[in-house]
Amino acid sequence: MTNHSSPDSRADLGFTLRSLARAARVGSLATVNDAGQPFVSLVTPAFDAGCAPLLLLSGLSEHTRHLRVEPRCALLIAGAANGPNPQTTPRVTLIGRAAPTEDAALRARYLAIHPYAALYAGFGDFALWRLTVEEAHYVGGFGLARQVTQAKLRPAPEAVAAITAAEREIIAEANAERAAGEHIVAIDLDGCDIAEDDATRRLAFPAPAANPETVRAALRHVAPQKTRGARPEQARGENS
Repeated sequence: MTNHSSPDSRADLGFTLRSLARAARVGSLATVNDAGQPFVSLVTPAFDAGCAPLLLLSGLSEHTRHLRVEPRCALLIAGAANGPNPQTTPRVTLIGRAAPTEDAALRARYLAIHPYAALYAGFGDFALWRLTVEEAHYVGGFGLARQVTQAKLRPAPEAVAAITAAEREIIAEANAERAAGEHIVAIDLDGCDIAEDDATRRLAFPAPAANPETVRAALRHVAPQKTRGARPEQARGENS
């Protein structure tokens, strides 16, 4: 397991936070009702290529009703504790504004990372929402906290665009080399998501990729360990 307890463990704090966030399969969404009362609910986020959170929300839910009136919200993502003290848990709170989106590619990405959601994603009351992150608050462990600007969190846009354009091709190439029963379903400059049946896991790259070729190089490094049946935490860059 990657240790996120120190922001100096990687040169790029933004990469550290993105890796922590992208590995999450569950989070806590904070909204505010029309009377100003805070409300927190469990959600299952995915992240787009630029690391904006994606949420599949029911229109019947309290948090969705809140967001329609007040789009400001916060999403807490927590990793695994580094010991018996829960305060050692690395976590990041992503702060911004949410809005519904009908982008078919984002919907497909969400369902690739949360395949079980296909059972209800087509219901009329469900819609995909995207959170535009304006800032973040990072706690790397007990007594270690800092505010992170949007500029620091956001990945390089030219790398995001180039890798997104080549994503389908890279996935097809990589899956041809993987073991039966599992396959890569999403790639971005920070890592990839691997599915087996209805479960997915995250593999983070050792560093952010700058272009499609560095993505391919990173996949050559981590994928062979997985095809030989290595445990997830043995693959360099895995985080939970």
